[in-house]
Amino acid sequence: QVQLVESGGGLVQTGGSLRLSCAASINIFSINVMGWYRQAPGKQRELVAVIYSGGITNYATDVKGRFTISRENAKNTVYLQMNSLKPEDTAVYYCYADIRYRGEYFGKGTLVTVSE
Repeated sequence: QVQLVESGGGLVQTGGSLRLSCAASINIFSINVMGWYRQAPGKQRELVAVIYSGGITNYATDVKGRFTISRENAKNTVYLQMNSLKPEDTAVYYCYADIRYRGEYFGKGTLVTVSE
């Protein structure tokens, strides 16, 4: 059973920073893509950022320059550093993994709330 466990969410003021972590229960080298999605109240889940096994990254337009995704292979962990947070970043953030031969998985999510 694959598990993705997120941590690091919380309440922060506009302009503040948070770092989300996602620990995978399997060797990260078997994961093609890891990343983060988010879902705000009343909205559909959307892609925030992904990092491929070769290290290439992609970001949603509205987080480019503010968010940074990275991975630490030795800890089977991916991070999302979020700076200059805005109220519109408020959402449940879900870790995502596309695992070779096994399919796609999401974590249970961690809530990020940005106050005005």
